[in-house]
Amino acid sequence: CVASAKKKEYAETLYGRRRFLKNINSKNRVIQQFEARVAINMPIQGTAADMIKIAMIRIHAELEKRKAKTKMVLQVHDELVFDAHKDEIDELRPLIVELMETALPLEVPVVAETGIGDNWLDAH
Repeated sequence: CVASAKKKEYAETLYGRRRFLKNINSKNRVIQQFEARVAINMPIQGTAADMIKIAMIRIHAELEKRKAKTKMVLQVHDELVFDAHKDEIDELRPLIVELMETALPLEVPVVAETGIGDNWLDAH
């Protein structure tokens, strides 16, 4: 991970998004170590960000296609918050889980959990 970043001077997500690390080969050890930490974290955190964005695009498209009253209203890190219409919950809940779990084809399972409540706290 770090060796590759030192050679290429960037780190990359599984989806191919790059973060350039122009100081990874710095002679200043503090700067170099910071960039090395970024090279380790960015592929993981960046891939998670890519996954949630892909899931959001697919979920939005599916809600539009179905002319759903339910709306996606907020993203908080790896969570999505919906203003869900009660009549649509049973139909849309498994669909949203599936779209989140399959946003990127991975060899490891991705598990999405859902909660329902009148507010974000109650949904946890």
